[in-house]
Amino acid sequence: MYKKIRIESQVANLRIVENAIDETTSVIGISQDNYGKILVSAMEAVNNAILHGNKSNPEKNVDIEISFESDVLNIKVTDEGPGFRPDKVPDPTTPENIEELNGRGIYLMSHLADKIVYNKKGNSVTMTFKNISS
Repeated sequence: MYKKIRIESQVANLRIVENAIDETTSVIGISQDNYGKILVSAMEAVNNAILHGNKSNPEKNVDIEISFESDVLNIKVTDEGPGFRPDKVPDPTTPENIEELNGRGIYLMSHLADKIVYNKKGNSVTMTFKNISS
């Protein structure tokens, strides 16, 4: 199974991605626990792409690729921004960052997905979820 979506960089378009995740997970037959992990990770990645990557510029797009094969789901989110260095994002669990409002999305994604990989430029992330069928 493979699905590709392109959205304009507007937060209101998150509902399009949510609907695609809902549809995909329904077809696959995913447990409720895994559904939550997948939805939160995907929403965080797309939200980051819209707000931080593309700076909410509606003329820039976010591409979302969803693929499922052999009980492995991959979600790839790519923006048109300049990219970033994931290793330079401060740990939101340290005392000096605990009250910061930003910086939790990457942490959540990396703890909810079984694997997370950024491209070299830092404008694309692929999240992998294994053994997700119920």
